[in-house]
Amino acid sequence: MVGRAVDKPVPKWHRIGMEQVLEEPRKRITARVSEGVRDTLEQAAELLGATVNQFVVQTAYVEAQRVIERESVIRLSQKDAHKILALLDNPPKPNKRLKDAVKTYKGTVRA
Repeated sequence: MVGRAVDKPVPKWHRIGMEQVLEEPRKRITARVSEGVRDTLEQAAELLGATVNQFVVQTAYVEAQRVIERESVIRLSQKDAHKILALLDNPPKPNKRLKDAVKTYKGTVRA
């Protein structure tokens, strides 16, 4: 492990957003990493006053939430948002392709 002296106390490890997860039944996750990766994880965890497991779980959890939000939320420019709202307020008349698609849908889907 790579050790570092710290002049001031390391802040307590925070579990922001993990309260609900920590109360649920737990499952095990195992990862094999190189010695260099392990040393880096240990050093970062130590600087935060956490165990390696706490550090890895919290960091992975935060990143997973970020990925889910990024992939679940559609972000539009102000111009594009105005265009969509205008189309919702004043939708164009259905063209032949749309009418054909509706006929096909109605013919294959039962309500």
